[in-house]
Amino acid sequence: MKTISSKKAPKALGPYSQAVVSGDLCFVSMQLGIDPKTGQIVSQDVQKQTERVIKNVEAILIEAGLSLSDVVKATLYITDIKDFKDINEIYGQFFIHKPARSLVVQSDMPAQAKVALDVIAYITSEEQENLEYAPR
Repeated sequence: MKTISSKKAPKALGPYSQAVVSGDLCFVSMQLGIDPKTGQIVSQDVQKQTERVIKNVEAILIEAGLSLSDVVKATLYITDIKDFKDINEIYGQFFIHKPARSLVVQSDMPAQAKVALDVIAYITSEEQENLEYAPR
């Protein structure tokens, strides 16, 4: 098992890793629309938050030698179902390959976030060969 940490994504808000690679899977912890440079939510605009959320996930995946196209499962968290259409519009621009996805509508999130995302990515055997921490 290997922990992943990217300086291009916000630091964890608690005692957890940004991501963990185990076997041929990379588990990325829930990301919020926090700007990694300022440590603050980028905007109260849900589309801007969604874009930042996905860019944070992407930065962590890149650190693991992966990309958004390696995502096989996503869980999307939102605080207002009325924002779903606007969130989906941005989400669809990044996840063209359409991984499996779950949706959780919840009343509140840390930092007054409106949207969050966690993902599971698959590491192909070819990608594993390129990673120094690949299971052998």
